[in-house]
Amino acid sequence: MSALRVSVVMATKNAARYLRDALDSVAAQTHPAHEIVVVDGGSADGTREIAASYANVRVIDETGSGFASAWNDGMDAARGDAVAFLDSDDRWEPRKLAWQVAALDASPEALGAIGHVRFFMGPNQQRPPGFKLELLDRDWVAHMPGALLARRALFERVGRFDPNWAIASDIDWFAKVKDAGCRIEVVPEVVIHKRVHDTNLSYVTATTPVMNQEILKLLHQSIHRQRAEATKSEV
Repeated sequence: MSALRVSVVMATKNAARYLRDALDSVAAQTHPAHEIVVVDGGSADGTREIAASYANVRVIDETGSGFASAWNDGMDAARGDAVAFLDSDDRWEPRKLAWQVAALDASPEALGAIGHVRFFMGPNQQRPPGFKLELLDRDWVAHMPGALLARRALFERVGRFDPNWAIASDIDWFAKVKDAGCRIEVVPEVVIHKRVHDTNLSYVTATTPVMNQEILKLLHQSIHRQRAEATKSEV
């Protein structure tokens, strides 16, 4: 067993509907998590009680609002050498952490590992307006927090999630990782099953003006970072 200790960070707010499924998938990992930090944003539906009923779970209060704030709070509270994230309505493959820990052990210079995602819809579930049905047809390389295992050094290199983004904080963060040239291993297996449902923020907001504005803004920022890096390399 690798010596790498993995802290799992989960952001929750009124997440009781699917939370047990998500936590069960962490408990089933063949590489056990060192701990699970649940960052709760003021749930009123039994979320905290469900989370606290699991072994190795710590529930803490979110200090701000939104996913970025919760992820950052979880990292601050985490004690592991590496951090993994899981949304409360998704679930991991049982060997998710084992595959990614092995990838990091095999490449000490790599700062993180991602894998593939498989989208799924539950029975009688309606397609959210921002979701493309063709995503269900195959597996995809997933540049998303739920598919990531990151050494702490990666956050020291590129920074934390920026809570100033209303929607696109994770897209912005992965763009910074790419622009900084950080080595990220890609394991070929499906590591996460991402649930598609009518209240999933990622899909409900995917076609909103705010999302479109943020995508345009982060593209401009990415171009600026790339030009700055190119200028430094020419000096």
